[in-house]
Amino acid sequence: MLTGLIKCILYLALIGAASFLLGRALPKSLFKGDRFPFRQFGWEKQGSVYERLGVRKWKEKLPDMSVILPKLMPSKRLPKDATSAQLTLMVRETCVAEWIHGLLCIAGFGCVFIWKGVWGWVVSIVYALVGNIPFIIIQRYNRPKLTRILQKIQARERTHEECDHFELQHGTGA
Repeated sequence: MLTGLIKCILYLALIGAASFLLGRALPKSLFKGDRFPFRQFGWEKQGSVYERLGVRKWKEKLPDMSVILPKLMPSKRLPKDATSAQLTLMVRETCVAEWIHGLLCIAGFGCVFIWKGVWGWVVSIVYALVGNIPFIIIQRYNRPKLTRILQKIQARERTHEECDHFELQHGTGA
């Protein structure tokens, strides 16, 4: 029994490390928060459905790879003077994290083949429910907020560009 557990733990650690590297290597331009499967669905109510699960209370208690490995992952903290480029990257990072955790949910069922019988299933299900689903929920909870902030900043940047363009055309600048 212990051998099966050790093999599963090693397997899960290996796929976790490999998926982390994959997530860092993938071009972020492939991930768009407004496209399937990352776009919000109506039933999610802009993330408020996750508030009923208490996400606000427990999300800060989970490990954050950007704190653990700050040189390899961009910070999840929103800078006060965030630009649209920074926010676009943050939205895309939520998509990458969601995608990677989704893959890990599926790949975690490899324990069923490593540890034959009911315990392989137990480890796989616990890994999905405890080790990955909460992180997917966090991404789906945060993305609508980040998207709304991004849209406001983009509108502000467009207004500044229009003002600058007007000043150049009409010589009203200082």
